[in-house]
Amino acid sequence: MQAAPRIRPGHWTDKEPVAALIAEALDTQPVGAWLVPEPSQRRRVLADVLAIWIEHAMFFGDIYLTDDRTAAAVGFHRYRPIPLPANYGIRLPDAAGAYTDRFSLLDQLLAVQQPSEPHYHLAFLAVAPSTQGTGRGTALLEHHRSRVDRIGLPSYATPTEGASRLYTRYGYTPRRVITLPDGPTIHPMRRNPSAVDSAWPIDAAGSASDAGSRRRIT
Repeated sequence: MQAAPRIRPGHWTDKEPVAALIAEALDTQPVGAWLVPEPSQRRRVLADVLAIWIEHAMFFGDIYLTDDRTAAAVGFHRYRPIPLPANYGIRLPDAAGAYTDRFSLLDQLLAVQQPSEPHYHLAFLAVAPSTQGTGRGTALLEHHRSRVDRIGLPSYATPTEGASRLYTRYGYTPRRVITLPDGPTIHPMRRNPSAVDSAWPIDAAGSASDAGSRRRIT
């Protein structure tokens, strides 16, 4: 039997490798192609934008990754509203260039469904394509579940359609789907901690009735 991967906290020196890892995972995904339609520029632009958010998570959240840096989870502690990354209005155009409007629109669409009450936002969970199917994503979700259950905190995530099936196995339930203009869908999901009955109100369409705050996709 294959041993479970060892998961450790991320450090400052992991910022660029984790950004590159998530960019690699998004490179072939519909969301990545929508954000950066030009294939030759996609991975570089995604990595540059992701580095901004990974740095932000080091101040307002956390990063966990496997020892071999082939899988990582990035999240934010949203006990209260948190600011945008420092100088985001300048740094995003520098990183995204001609695709800035697409990243900004994605930010806006995701912000509409971001819960306003305290929660943990699992912003990114990525596994390198070469190691997918080896249990690394499952191990990270299991690690994440044990952490948020220990502190009794609801969790929120925005996986793509394919990844949402894995999240469902870990107790996540769907919110209202986000459809990008002429593009793919994103599937916001939420999960209550085990043994804590702290349901977020859901309207008839299956969305959080507490629209507000911020961000991000996995």
